[in-house]
Amino acid sequence: MPLPQEYQRASDQFYSFLTELRDLSNFGSSHQTYTMVQGVFQVFRKRLQVRDAIKFADALPAILRAIFVSDWDTEQPIEPFCDLFEMNAEVKQLRAEHNFSTDTAIQDVGNVLKKYVDEEKFTSVVRDLPIEAQQFWQWDK
Repeated sequence: MPLPQEYQRASDQFYSFLTELRDLSNFGSSHQTYTMVQGVFQVFRKRLQVRDAIKFADALPAILRAIFVSDWDTEQPIEPFCDLFEMNAEVKQLRAEHNFSTDTAIQDVGNVLKKYVDEEKFTSVVRDLPIEAQQFWQWDK
């Protein structure tokens, strides 16, 4: 079997995603953008059962999938979803001294992410998640 296209172009696609999100967020570097993406993913995944998180990760592009599952303590207790304001504040706690995430980090990541996923697959996966998880990824807020 030939190398899947998803892996052949993974770096280009990831850099394009980071650049678009960096520009939307008015950041000076991709490093700031990466921290925001990682924070959003960690805030989301710690509120999911492992099986749901793996299904979600499978709907992401290759490098974003890797970021979603990296440094994950699957033994950590599942936390409840809370309001968007609180979860956006929580995103800023990852490497807080160097975190420049926007006040709308979750929405910003979601609005750019929708351009880089197979929207039909992503929507199908999210639709099967608990209602609070579905609301997390409602775009254009």
